[in-house]
Amino acid sequence: MLGFTFKGASIRWSDKAFAEFKRRVRKLTGRSWGVSMEYRFAKLAEYLRGWMGYFGIAEYYRPIPGIDQWLRRRLRMCYIKQWRWCRTKVRELTKLGCNLRLAISIGLSRKGPYRLAKTLASQSGMTNKWLKDQGLLSVKDLWVKIHYPATAR
Repeated sequence: MLGFTFKGASIRWSDKAFAEFKRRVRKLTGRSWGVSMEYRFAKLAEYLRGWMGYFGIAEYYRPIPGIDQWLRRRLRMCYIKQWRWCRTKVRELTKLGCNLRLAISIGLSRKGPYRLAKTLASQSGMTNKWLKDQGLLSVKDLWVKIHYPATAR
């Protein structure tokens, strides 16, 4: 019913609604979408707030941390793709505090951006805090704010 299913006494979002959510997030975090990262973060925040405003009443928490991890990986992938050249990747990762040797291994790697987004070098350079400072909203924080408003910051 309108994107929700009922499992016992709890409310969950339907599989079809969740698949649509993932499709839209893939579109907003696509590698070939040639927009600035500020615009990407703004559009993603707008969509996440709207989706969580509607589906936030669902009591289903289990996939929420996984969604956050997936979002961060997709955005790291966008940065790696945006940097494009080896020396740019090395320069930007070292500027973010990554070890030089790890940054060089990322810069010279022939692996794709999505795979490189999961490496230690990209995660130590583009930390969760740095992504949050760039404007990434946490789905977990939005869910907690809806369900536990007194404890949310």
